[in-house]
Amino acid sequence: MTKIVNHWIGGKAVDGASGTYGPVTDPATGAVTTKVAFASAEEVDAAVASAKDAFASWGQSSLAQRTSILFRFRALLDAHRDEIADLITAEHGKVHSDALGEVARGLEIVDLACGINVQLKGELSTQVASRVDVAAIRQPLGVVAGITPFNFPAMVPMWMFPIAIACGNTFVLKPSEKDPSASVRIAELLSEAGLPDGVFNVVHGDKVAVDRLLEHPDVKAVSFVGSTPIARHIHATASVNGKRVQALGGAKNHMLVLPDADLDAAADAAVSAAYGSAGERCMAISAVVAVGSIGDTLVEKIRERAEKIKIGPGNDPASEMGPLITKAHRDKVASYVAGAAAEGCEVVLDGTGYTVEGFEDGHWIGISLLDRVPTGAKAYQDEIFGPVLCVLRADTYEEGVALINASPFGNGTAIFTRDGGAARRFQLEVEAGMVGVNVPIPVPVGYHSFGGWKDSLFGDHHIYGNDGTHFYTRGKVVTTRWPDPADAPAGVDLGFPRNH
Repeated sequence: MTKIVNHWIGGKAVDGASGTYGPVTDPATGAVTTKVAFASAEEVDAAVASAKDAFASWGQSSLAQRTSILFRFRALLDAHRDEIADLITAEHGKVHSDALGEVARGLEIVDLACGINVQLKGELSTQVASRVDVAAIRQPLGVVAGITPFNFPAMVPMWMFPIAIACGNTFVLKPSEKDPSASVRIAELLSEAGLPDGVFNVVHGDKVAVDRLLEHPDVKAVSFVGSTPIARHIHATASVNGKRVQALGGAKNHMLVLPDADLDAAADAAVSAAYGSAGERCMAISAVVAVGSIGDTLVEKIRERAEKIKIGPGNDPASEMGPLITKAHRDKVASYVAGAAAEGCEVVLDGTGYTVEGFEDGHWIGISLLDRVPTGAKAYQDEIFGPVLCVLRADTYEEGVALINASPFGNGTAIFTRDGGAARRFQLEVEAGMVGVNVPIPVPVGYHSFGGWKDSLFGDHHIYGNDGTHFYTRGKVVTTRWPDPADAPAGVDLGFPRNH
């Protein structure tokens, strides 16, 4: 019997009522294992109404109450991390160790939310004028929504909702319909931790559910992670409906390798960052820029390492890389490699014919490595989101940085060098929101914010960290004067208020 994943509204599982379901496949076998209910606009309205009702009390709850629930949730999440990783592997396809790493990075933001007290403590200035005090406080927005991608079905939601609910908001999550089970299990753990009904809700679906969240008058803010075209749509639509928006888009992350770099370390980093999680990461390194005469040597070192990667089912402990999420995505990724030679690329490794014995119907693709890639090639211009690494050549540091800065994306980037002066210049000159120095995937720790520049971010706020707290709250300034009991009435004064 096929498993059915339903919505989570008002603290309980709610059967889908629209009659529309989407298929969820096991990427290793290609078999449909699950059906997920797609919400109608009315079902989205029910989730928002539940969240709005819950906000009446949750928004007034004490910080101690909120954080104590989050502490209990953190303990439950830690205890069930293997179970959640199994759900991720079954529906996304990534290997179990990678799925565990995803849960761990989500836990990092839960840790931050458990200590939200410091970020919310506000400011106070006394005696700004005679007996006048000014306080700055931050208050929750109300109902907020998160729309999250398939590549991190547990981590990306946890980049959003722990901080949102710690700040006193209530939350409606619309996870990817491709791997929905982890989000419902997280909802169950939040309920077990004591989160009041309606504070966290999950609705599954497609564009119908998304568009209703974007236009719903009771949704005050929307967080999104996904591709650039959709991020642009989310930002434009939600903004015109008066909502606060943080929409994180796509990427084409570059790794600049200077002639003085440790090439073995650079090759290790390039392979790990390009092919980990089958390249389905917005922070994957998808373009290496080799500077000077090192290109041939670096490409050979990358090839040697890439050929040794063990590809297989995510639940096989021997596997280092799993399949892609769907057959359609697998075919799209393969098309970039198939057309690469005609666009002037040198195809060093072609993984498009790869399959796994006994799992021939899985969404398999092997490692692909393209060298001397022209900047006009589609494999370079587009975010492929698969295990395809492009190598470009540059004669100088300046040429390499100019190449990176010409990209419309500005999510993450890295430099590999032993030269501190070059690294310092790179930090200041490169046009990207996250920079690594001899670190290939510079994802910030939870108490620093994550976000890119240019077409990788729409909106003013990065995600989690201090930006996350500011996004999910709004500031208020209170000016107070209390008369001294000994004062006589001052009388009416129609003049301009004075501070002195």
